[in-house]
Amino acid sequence: MSPPLAEQRLRLLHLEDSELDHHLTLAHLRRGGLDVDAVRVDSEVEFLRELEPSQEWDIIVSDYNLPGFSGLVALDLLKASGRSIPFILVSGEIGEDTAVEAMRNGASDYLLKNNLARLVPALLHAVEAHELLLARQRADRELGEQKQRVHELAQHLQTSVESERAAIAREIHDDVGGSLTALKFDLAWIARHSDSPEVLARVNSALETVSHAIEASQRVMHNLRPAILEQGLVAALQWMASRFEKRTGVTCEFRSRYDHLTLPAGVPLVAYRTAQEALTNVTKHAQASHVQIDLTLAGGVLSLEISDNGRGLNHDDLAKVRSFGIRGLHERAGTVGGWVDLSSGPAGTTLILSVPLEMMSEELDFELAEEPSAPYDPTVWGNI
Repeated sequence: MSPPLAEQRLRLLHLEDSELDHHLTLAHLRRGGLDVDAVRVDSEVEFLRELEPSQEWDIIVSDYNLPGFSGLVALDLLKASGRSIPFILVSGEIGEDTAVEAMRNGASDYLLKNNLARLVPALLHAVEAHELLLARQRADRELGEQKQRVHELAQHLQTSVESERAAIAREIHDDVGGSLTALKFDLAWIARHSDSPEVLARVNSALETVSHAIEASQRVMHNLRPAILEQGLVAALQWMASRFEKRTGVTCEFRSRYDHLTLPAGVPLVAYRTAQEALTNVTKHAQASHVQIDLTLAGGVLSLEISDNGRGLNHDDLAKVRSFGIRGLHERAGTVGGWVDLSSGPAGTTLILSVPLEMMSEELDFELAEEPSAPYDPTVWGNI
């Protein structure tokens, strides 16, 4: 912990053309109990030399009138140098307008030479205020760095989770799916070559069990890594809307003027997961009867809007300690340079994902829709 200012040795730059006034100022400071290491300058050239980064100053005390120079000019030079040093203006006679101008330009205080008794408290206050400002700036900077690190970690986790999901989905498809399909072939062969009613009954029961296992594996695989995205984002959202409507009975309308969009890597998955999370929230909380999904591309920005006519969200819903869905969407959008906007009211909730694509225009391609595409179901390994 730093010692009190009154016990520190303060480095003072004194802009003063009068040697007598310089010693008088030092006498007031020392009489006030301050240990001061002072350097006097009286010209612009000397003042600029002392503002070099190699020179460390705790405070600057400047006379208002100097030959060919002034305290206000010195204050402007201090600002132009980028140095953050408390500045006190002292004058034998200073008008109110001049004092106000000096304070607006960044002066810490102003004093009259016939009232130097105020110099010590003014100096201490200026230095303390400056140290508090520096401490607050350091804290803000450290907080910003911490937020950036947390943001980068969240984005890394999102990417890692998707990579792990893709790896697990591949293993399910290659190992579990392949084995179950082979088993289903074997059971079907046994059924064709057996005349025993008991064996056929057991085989048919086993076939039904294997079929359920295949369906469950397909569902898990699709949730982990949606194969539908291989058909493009438009097809994936069409399929999602169709499946959502069949599963929940809630009318779900997908609209887009594009039949196909070739987007930069990562963007389709972010958009898909955003729609998936939004529809999950509709199912759990909205009590809606209609959902609308709009995919647009305008001004180099891809926009995905999911809106419902449900009960809406209140502040408590968004402030839940363990409510990570919406927060996760913000972090996920950030991985592709996008952002998420959420608005909610009595008429329902609207979530909009926006992703600028201007920097990735070489990868962008699209086709305008002519006829509505038929819903595509990717969850098949082949029928037997």
